[in-house]
Amino acid sequence: MSESNTITASTADQNGAVPGEPVKKDENTRRGNWGNQIEFVLTSVGYAVGLGNVWRFPYLCYRNGGGAFMLPYFIMLVFCGIPLFFLELSFGQFASLGCLGVWKISPMFKGVGYGMMVVSTYIGIYYNVVICIAFYYFFMSMTNLLPWTYCNNPWNTPDCSGVVGSGAQLNGSLVNVTNSLITEAYEGINRTKRTSPSEEYWKHYVLNISDDIGNFGEVRLPILGCLAVSWCVVFLCLIRGVKSSGKVVYFTATFPYVVLTILFIRGITLDGAINGIKYYLTPQWQKVLDAKVWGDAASQIFYSLGCAWGGLITMASYNKFHNNCFRDSIIISITNCATSVYAGFVIFSILGFMAHHLNVPVSEVADHGPGLAFVAYPEALTLLPISPLWSLLFFFMLILLGLGTQFCLLETLVTAIVDEIGTDWIIRNKTVITLSVAILGFLLGVPLTTQAGIYWLLLMDNYAASFSLVIISCIMCICIMYVYGHRNYFKDVEMMLGFPPPLFFKVCWRFISPVIISFILIFTVIQYKPITYNDYIYPGWSLAIGFAMALSSVICIPVYGLYKISRSPGATFRERLKHACQAHPKWGPALHEHRTGRYAPMASEDTVAGRPLKEKEELKEEQKEGDKEKERKDEISLTIQGSNGSTNTHNNPNPSA
Repeated sequence: MSESNTITASTADQNGAVPGEPVKKDENTRRGNWGNQIEFVLTSVGYAVGLGNVWRFPYLCYRNGGGAFMLPYFIMLVFCGIPLFFLELSFGQFASLGCLGVWKISPMFKGVGYGMMVVSTYIGIYYNVVICIAFYYFFMSMTNLLPWTYCNNPWNTPDCSGVVGSGAQLNGSLVNVTNSLITEAYEGINRTKRTSPSEEYWKHYVLNISDDIGNFGEVRLPILGCLAVSWCVVFLCLIRGVKSSGKVVYFTATFPYVVLTILFIRGITLDGAINGIKYYLTPQWQKVLDAKVWGDAASQIFYSLGCAWGGLITMASYNKFHNNCFRDSIIISITNCATSVYAGFVIFSILGFMAHHLNVPVSEVADHGPGLAFVAYPEALTLLPISPLWSLLFFFMLILLGLGTQFCLLETLVTAIVDEIGTDWIIRNKTVITLSVAILGFLLGVPLTTQAGIYWLLLMDNYAASFSLVIISCIMCICIMYVYGHRNYFKDVEMMLGFPPPLFFKVCWRFISPVIISFILIFTVIQYKPITYNDYIYPGWSLAIGFAMALSSVICIPVYGLYKISRSPGATFRERLKHACQAHPKWGPALHEHRTGRYAPMASEDTVAGRPLKEKEELKEEQKEGDKEKERKDEISLTIQGSNGSTNTHNNPNPSA
């Protein structure tokens, strides 16, 4: 009966547990596993679906031909997004190691893992600052009247012109102002130097922005407090690693869709919403022939899915060995892209209503990035009845979207550190490492809460995780497919999943995806323009810092590669290089029961995994023989007649020879 239960549990483990089944113990008791496969899928969806899906994709879509942009977008998803996603998931799941440990596959390329850690560090620092600003707006929305509704506040300037008339009720209900008056006010002020109440609230009150990136001014204490709240929330959700975050994502990964649906239903019932959606989706087929449109599509797919950040490898490393990550990669990738398209309806239905209310084109009110999240959309919300409610929902959604990504960024760093050190103490005290990384992330984020913080935040966003991610991803593909060998990797995936990768993915991994990644890199370089923020032009020294941040992750790859070659055995450089590229003896499945075939303990000496395990057996035999030899000498010195075969041992000191 016990054996039957074991077989049943093993079969269930291979398929991943589902809700309703009895809770099974972890397959990997040392590192731990997801409670069930739903937790992994939801965590990965929360990781991939972030702020960019809401504040970047809709803007790119309308700017690059509306519905016509969907064609290159989905082509890039099929030929680049899903294959890279599957590659990273299978890579981490096979070795059950984070973004550093997996490079036992080819130790010379471990610098790629360090590069991923550097990128995740940069993103984790500034991403939580964006979340903390969303926290601030969320708290400020707990009022009868949104503070960015009117122009009669101490921080407003004479150039301020609101979209809500002065006779509006305190509950934020929509006032009846004739289109002619609004148009006249809008044309009279906006055509010269019109600024909205939400823009002035953002610049002069929330940020109290300075005039230069080098002029830090004072720390904005409300933002600093919200940053502390944000890091506390992230730490508490990760206090037990994937065991705690896996439970939190049931809410953080699903509730944003509830909010999106509520905002969508409210949005499409408004006057002018159809015009906004038409502006978002109307195809301009001539733009399909524009290389820039294809470049934007490829870049958006690449960055949106979180490839080369190290997070996908880390999350997959907590899967059970035989989990079907092929299925998961398709589900998560399609969900991510569908969310982007859905968010576009939510954004442009409200912006269409605002444009209709102001009697201006939608392009006049459309924006992206922080400008959309903290200026344009909040201003549009002031036009709605019960505007604080919609504002609370919107910013709560942004908080949850951001936290889903932030969980994985922090877990990536913690897992890499714990796997690299690997002692029993550090595994038992993983919470201490999580707390240390969270405190360090908070301290490094403090400069971003100063009056110059927004300049530094945008600098990090534009440089820290731009072309460096493309280079890291390209080198990862080359290492796995051409250094380790595509045949070896295909066999590894087949051993793990029970079936080989489909032919389409084999072709994409070897040829198509690396070519598309190279295209993204070339496109990024050609389209490069120095960063600006509204009318502010960044000075040269700040751009140099930006490039230094970008290179700091890439430089890890050649530096570690040269270090590994110098420490490798061999008389010539070629011998050292060959040894540094060879898979480490410990490469392969983490658990002994999964080390079958060429990873089996008694495999021949020329296999990757066989040598160290066979050597361990030989050491045990030598130790046994040493113990027998010691017993024989003791017996001779005491002149005691042995009865356990010591005479035979004396005649043949090495029975195993």
